[in-house]
Amino acid sequence: MWFVSLMSFLTGLVPGRPQVSLSAADPSSTLRAVHAAGGTDTVPDQMSWAQTVVLSVVQGLTEFLPVSSSGHLRIVSSLLFGQDAGASFTAVVQLGTEAAVLVYFARDILRIARGWFRGIVDRSKRGLDYRMGWMVIIGTIPVGIIGYLGKDLIRDNLRNLWITAAMLVLFSFVFIAAEKWGNKKRSFDELTMRDAVLMGLAQCLALIPGVSRSGGTISAGLFLGLDREVAARFSFLLAIPAVLASGLFSLPDAFAPDAGQAASAAQLAVGTGIAFVVGYASIAWLLRFVSTHSFSWFAAYRIPVGLAVMGLLAAGVLQP
Repeated sequence: MWFVSLMSFLTGLVPGRPQVSLSAADPSSTLRAVHAAGGTDTVPDQMSWAQTVVLSVVQGLTEFLPVSSSGHLRIVSSLLFGQDAGASFTAVVQLGTEAAVLVYFARDILRIARGWFRGIVDRSKRGLDYRMGWMVIIGTIPVGIIGYLGKDLIRDNLRNLWITAAMLVLFSFVFIAAEKWGNKKRSFDELTMRDAVLMGLAQCLALIPGVSRSGGTISAGLFLGLDREVAARFSFLLAIPAVLASGLFSLPDAFAPDAGQAASAAQLAVGTGIAFVVGYASIAWLLRFVSTHSFSWFAAYRIPVGLAVMGLLAAGVLQP
């Protein structure tokens, strides 16, 4: 599939991992060697409480902004704590931010759910909410399939900071292009299944740290002519099934991940709670912001951050 091929290409740009010579004479050195080479036969480091709190705040602040929460978690974790917390921790604390979406859009979600079930039972009641239910379901399928097929690349290889920094810079120009060429006139009532499919495909790009889930889907919506706030609202609704499934699927791995650090049940619970509170505030702010401001403002933030990370990597301050 095209996305898996893209991920394989990106990981091919990353310098190869060191080879490991395993020796039964010294098991501890063997485990350290396997860990250094990215192996899975080692006990992962335990996250600290400071790391849990800081990364959960970062998750809440950046999940809904088109700046890439996974990219920021990767950068902040390496810059402040010296190592990557891992994709499993990210996926689990995303449950907090998705809970914020469920609460913030509770009325919309319940209305769409009722309309969908009524339309299933009675054809005469198949209105906008019925269609919206199907649009969310159909739009979620691409990221579900590709996320499952590429889960090993996503959790390990694609979390290279060179890739994250490059995507922060390069995808910013997609925001600028979407703002320039999208007419931004279509309302919520004018959403179609074609919009859902194309925005769902754009959501797949968010599996690459540095792209941004909301950035990909909102940009696609703008290219399709949707109003900024409409594109943002549908982007949030579209993310709910995918992120909930990802978080629940990754929950066992967060305690003993193949890559990254392990977190305790208490840390995951507190982190999810923090992400919920901060995420709720972020949703409210973003919807107010996009009603009067261009998404190009986020490009003006992402490009310097991406270039700064590249500089830190080149200087050896950060390790890929």
